[in-house]
Amino acid sequence: MTRELKRQDVRPDVRADEAMRPSSEEGDAHALVGQTRAERALSFGLSVDGHGFNVFVSGPAGIGKLEQVESYVREAARAREVPQDTLFVHNHEEAYRPRLIVLPAGRGRDFSREIDDLRRFLSEELPRVFESDEYSQRSNEAVQQFKRQGEDAGEKIQAKARERGFTMQQTLMGMALVPLRDGKPMSNEEIEALSEEEQAEIQERKEQLEQEIVATQKQYRKINRKAQNKLADLDRQVVARHIEGPLSDLHEEYGDYDGVNEYLDGLKEDVQNNVETLKGRNADGQNVPPQLQQQMRAQQEAFFSRFSVNVAVDNAGCDGAPVIVERNPTYSNLVGTVEKEMQMGALTTDFTMVKAGAILRANGGFLVLPLRDLLRNPYGWEALKRSIDAGQLQIEELQEQLGLMSIKSLKPQAVPLHTKVVLVGDPFLVQLLQTYDPGFSTLFKVRADLDTRMDDSREHRMALVGSLVRFAAEEHIGELSDEALSVLITHAVREAGRHERLSIRMQTLQDVVREAGFWARSDGSERIEAEHVERALDERIYRSALIRDRILELIEDGTILIDTREKRAGQANGLSVLPQGEISFGRPMRITASVGPGKEGVVDIERQTELGGPIHNKGVMIITGYLSRLASGRPLGISARLVFEQSYAQVEGDSASLAELLALISAVADAPLRQDIAITGSVNQHGDAQAIGGVNEKVEGFYDVCRIAELSGTQGVVIPASNVRNLMLRQDVAAAVDDGRFHVWSVETVADAVELLAERDMETVTRDVVGRVDELNEAIRGLGSERAET
Repeated sequence: MTRELKRQDVRPDVRADEAMRPSSEEGDAHALVGQTRAERALSFGLSVDGHGFNVFVSGPAGIGKLEQVESYVREAARAREVPQDTLFVHNHEEAYRPRLIVLPAGRGRDFSREIDDLRRFLSEELPRVFESDEYSQRSNEAVQQFKRQGEDAGEKIQAKARERGFTMQQTLMGMALVPLRDGKPMSNEEIEALSEEEQAEIQERKEQLEQEIVATQKQYRKINRKAQNKLADLDRQVVARHIEGPLSDLHEEYGDYDGVNEYLDGLKEDVQNNVETLKGRNADGQNVPPQLQQQMRAQQEAFFSRFSVNVAVDNAGCDGAPVIVERNPTYSNLVGTVEKEMQMGALTTDFTMVKAGAILRANGGFLVLPLRDLLRNPYGWEALKRSIDAGQLQIEELQEQLGLMSIKSLKPQAVPLHTKVVLVGDPFLVQLLQTYDPGFSTLFKVRADLDTRMDDSREHRMALVGSLVRFAAEEHIGELSDEALSVLITHAVREAGRHERLSIRMQTLQDVVREAGFWARSDGSERIEAEHVERALDERIYRSALIRDRILELIEDGTILIDTREKRAGQANGLSVLPQGEISFGRPMRITASVGPGKEGVVDIERQTELGGPIHNKGVMIITGYLSRLASGRPLGISARLVFEQSYAQVEGDSASLAELLALISAVADAPLRQDIAITGSVNQHGDAQAIGGVNEKVEGFYDVCRIAELSGTQGVVIPASNVRNLMLRQDVAAAVDDGRFHVWSVETVADAVELLAERDMETVTRDVVGRVDELNEAIRGLGSERAET
């Protein structure tokens, strides 16, 4: 059945009213709108526990995936507990393996502050204890006994030497025995002047005495070690007595947390083993070369830097679980880094230079990552999977991970992970990973698909209006009038491609609002009105319409041949869509058919020249089947040629198969077709007209061609009846339809289209087709007889 459409069919009235506005402009402009399926999946994925129950969110470009997912996750995170702080401290047993300490949120900075106070005490106050009179007195008392024993041993050595005729003198090589004569040391010349017997006798006495001296010196060293140990014990007692109080307080306050007691015990031991460094803290540096002073200061600073805390993750002040969105997910940004600095010409590092990456900062919360950017950084992708699978994060440099590290670096203690990862990407990338990455499906078990449209209900209109109003307020764009919102909703229906649906490509709609705000400000308007939104939409098309306008110019000057009047046999105006980025345009194309006797059947010239795609070729085969059915099963002794005239690019799709079939039927039946009507639609072998895509652009494309050639009042477009629900034409086209200057018809079958364009009933056309097929078959038989006689 053929039906001429009215304005309400081609551009239904869509309006927004004051009641649809949100009660408040506060709220998140990027909240999910109309994504019921995705919300259920996200709610489940963010809540369920278990290995691998991370989420991947897929959706096409232009819907604001990342912003909407971030908004949803942040809202969900507010109801979760704030996770613990993550700290790294010096490992007093193995400096290159910093210790991990985990404290409740906010306690990390408290612990760090108290350790800083302890460090200031160690570096500033404790050294003064060793300068006090009390310490000097006790240290003198401690060593006095050993000093006297050492002096006695020395005096005994001197006495023995004198008894044997020797004295002890200090030389560059240490203490030496020198023989005496008349109580005076002998010179080398005097010794050499002695007889060999006298020299031998002196040497013998010297060797005996040296053995006794060695034994005495050994005793002296033992006494000295005892003295040093006595002083060291005293120093340890002094240090222990002065730091016992602060450490006891720290044990009492933080001792219940894993690793704290071990760290504090190691700290105490470290301080007690490095008393000499503490003593030298306040040395005045007199008689010390400047370079050595600098080196000593660097060593002291390095020592005291041990007594600090690296709060790698501080969750104080967090409202719920953390949500980290890493838009540049490189290896370092995800895993973290161990920074280095130059000191005295060498690279140095310590535990305070361990920096947390996104994975660690999101621990106990949610990590949201753009999948495309993540896959551009393969080392980051592999590190993420490894961390999720192991349930812990090992911060190490990429060079070490690859086995390329040439210098020793830190390897902090691994951090247990409780991070929920949400990947956001295109469906194509997700399919690739599911196919080629075996670990993907085991680590990301929850899928959330974002839709591009939702049902057009009042509830959904209110949600869409609320989102756009909040967006305009949040971005300080301006107030949207009810009429402007109506135009936006109309555009959302067109973008959705169906009357009963609304587009939720929020990024695209928000961009329109931004542009409309610009035009409103250009006009000096305080509000964004309908004309500003329409201007924004028109300008978006105009910016991308250069090729469309050039094609219209070529049609207008006759370079591209398109008839919009009269009737012709074997010729129809088909319609195609020319995509230009986010915008698409309709373009009329002349389709012609020629028929003669032969056995080749229907030959598609596009296919023969390899310009036809597989779907287009399929459509041509369906046409051949329908033509055979129309000829009542007779043999098709024809040689027919179908071609898209002045087409020099690839032809794909079957949306022109209805126009091709009409051109072929017209050529076979010699039934001229109206050229003021273009036609679009696919067809099946039973002759049913089937829906196609881009119907709005196609109708508008033919309208533009007719407009530049002047509208006659009879021109129009035929579309499949199943495409009526997809119509949302431009205002000027809808106005032309309303005024009767342009027409849009819907058809259900090939017969409907034939009767409209050929202006004959289908029965007559069918009879003409059968008659012409018989004539062609007879001509072939006659040609065969002539060849046989020859």
